[in-house]
Amino acid sequence: GGTLVHDRVKKITTDKKKNTPYKGHGGEGSLDRLLPSVSTGLSPRKRTTSQCKSEPPLLRTSKRTIYTAGRPPWYNEHGTQSKEAFVIGLCGGSASGKTTVARKIIEALDVPWVVLLSMDSFYKVLSQDQQILAASNDYNFDHPDAFDFDLLTHTLRKLKQGKSVKIPVYDFTTHGRQKEWKTVYGASVIIFEGIMAFADKELLQLLDMKIFVDTDSDIRLVRRLRRDITERGRDIEGVIKQYNKFVKPAFEQYIEPTMRLADIVVPRGGGNMVAIDLIVQHVHSQLEEVRALASAHQAQPLPQTLSVLESTPQVRGMHTIIRNKETSRDEFIFYSKRLMRLLIERALSFLPSQVHIVQTPQGEDYEGRTFHGKRITGVSILRAGETMEPALRAVCKDVRIGKILIQTNQDTGEPELHYLRLPKDISEDHVILMDCTVSTGAAAMMAVRVLLDHDVQEDKILLVSLLMAEMGVHSVAYAFPQVKIITTAVDKKVNDLFHIIPGIGNFGDRYFGTDAPPDWSDEEMDEPSY
Repeated sequence: GGTLVHDRVKKITTDKKKNTPYKGHGGEGSLDRLLPSVSTGLSPRKRTTSQCKSEPPLLRTSKRTIYTAGRPPWYNEHGTQSKEAFVIGLCGGSASGKTTVARKIIEALDVPWVVLLSMDSFYKVLSQDQQILAASNDYNFDHPDAFDFDLLTHTLRKLKQGKSVKIPVYDFTTHGRQKEWKTVYGASVIIFEGIMAFADKELLQLLDMKIFVDTDSDIRLVRRLRRDITERGRDIEGVIKQYNKFVKPAFEQYIEPTMRLADIVVPRGGGNMVAIDLIVQHVHSQLEEVRALASAHQAQPLPQTLSVLESTPQVRGMHTIIRNKETSRDEFIFYSKRLMRLLIERALSFLPSQVHIVQTPQGEDYEGRTFHGKRITGVSILRAGETMEPALRAVCKDVRIGKILIQTNQDTGEPELHYLRLPKDISEDHVILMDCTVSTGAAAMMAVRVLLDHDVQEDKILLVSLLMAEMGVHSVAYAFPQVKIITTAVDKKVNDLFHIIPGIGNFGDRYFGTDAPPDWSDEEMDEPSY
């Protein structure tokens, strides 16, 4: 399971590699959208290129683990984000310390959902002629034409809206994009860094705060000397020659003029903690509205979107068995499966249907009904939700199954997306989202949001759960009023440890025969069991 956890959600980062120079490419017309206006008469210079490298999507600080790809669970009563993500643009010359400043801001912000986006991921795919230039070190990766600003703007706009995006992975050995792109989810804060972060008009409109990292040219030269000599085996004379001929003129023409567009200029880069503290204070003030769902609606009557299985003697008898702490594992599994089958059958009754007339063996017409939709897909929230898959397969022939792994952070109580595998073309399907227990509703809301990201229509999502707490029902219904909620029972309370009261215990551990950790939660998910 460990590899799966980090395969899908990755931080976008870069690792500096080799150098290539440039002999003019692109025309003046392609620079019309740039700010400020620039001419194309820049002398060629060598550029330190970069190779996108995948790293675990987290940043550990003394206080907590910050996930640098993921999604906040904060939405308003319409099921949308209370506020768009706050986008910080970081601009500055090569070796100015932009990445260091970004990391310092992330650490000081201390919010759990941050995306770090690098401009280096958005280099254009080179043509055959440009490939030849690059192979002979005659292509400048620092020129504005080298970046795909259209894709970059589209990507940042979607992230700002809280939608999932695919980020290209640029490979400088082939000067093209790798086949597999990285999926990144929206966040509370997006930090976008690059040497030309302020160079495009449309891009500038997406930035809520613009920071220019102004580091003394001598310091930047020293950093380049240290880096190029120790990491790339180049001689000091060559590095200084490259800096004077290419790096310095490029900075003066394309990068330094954009300093005037910055809201804040940070002298001395990552070492300037006073500036970083001021930046963090401002961002925190902007994020005040972004909070978890209010609990004011908790005392309201249960929502109309909720359907609870009729509490017949049969159903109540099965609950008596599975809630009993003395029940053996075999009995627990047997009666849980019986309840799951009833629950799935009940959920199917809410799917759209239409009149369908068939002829019986006696030659008579029978007016029946048939499913009216494209397809039914099941999605289980791992690991407990996976136990409901056999019941769905038993009544829906050839049903497709997707999986989502969400874990609740025990320190913060916030859900974290770790793994996602959904069937292709899910957007037109009716989706049965399966989770065995729902206490606060945080994990279920996050799973619904992921489905919405993949263009599943909200009114085509059915959340099914064996047992729910009133808090979880209200939270899901408040955030997503069109999602149908189906369960076999609703319990009144959730205690301080997020356990449903009276509850059923840790369903996954009782079903799979594993021991629960001392601080388990009803919504805590483990690794996939397959």
